[in-house]
Amino acid sequence: MLTVFITNFTILNIYKLTKMFTGIVETVAQISKLEKTQGNLNITLKSKLAREFKVDQSVSHNGICLTVVDVSEQQYVVTAIQETIEKSSIGSWKTGDSINLERAMKIGDRLDGHMIQGHVDQIGQCTEILEKNGSWMFTIEHDSSANVTVEKGSIAVNGISLTVVNSNENHFSVAIIPYTYNHTNFNNLNVGDNVNLEFDILGKYIAKMLSKSN
Repeated sequence: MLTVFITNFTILNIYKLTKMFTGIVETVAQISKLEKTQGNLNITLKSKLAREFKVDQSVSHNGICLTVVDVSEQQYVVTAIQETIEKSSIGSWKTGDSINLERAMKIGDRLDGHMIQGHVDQIGQCTEILEKNGSWMFTIEHDSSANVTVEKGSIAVNGISLTVVNSNENHFSVAIIPYTYNHTNFNNLNVGDNVNLEFDILGKYIAKMLSKSN
């Protein structure tokens, strides 16, 4: 049964590799403009990576896979549809906010984080921040009805690949080292802020298989 699972998982994700991410943030962009167009939201961001982007390229923004629709020298535009707005924290984004960026991985790249699809499972909320002698412990609360975490398992928080500690039914914690704190938007995260959560794809497949076998 496990062999079948691994085979099916491998086949599925070879097909999706062009739109897979690792959770290793490349840089942070800044929102310069938000423009509502019917049910969609056009987001203009300023980034040093803008000149390297191409129209129709997939880029992870705080863990959300969005498509580049326009590019200039220092800025670019992505569009979020209504469904994405409803299922992620995009609705609370403001001009000036810092956003974690990661380009999709290429076939043959080393996987330094874990496999992330850029599809947000649910929104979580930061409920506690503790400074721990040079690092930080962030506690995230989430709806336990659909997704679970496991101790020392992987979780993507705002597109960042992190290791779960203190796993509980409806909350977990992650330890943030100084480099991650300084090079992502974790340094702007406050208690009460919403974050995008994508749970480990392996765990989701296993949970689905177990639910079908019961």
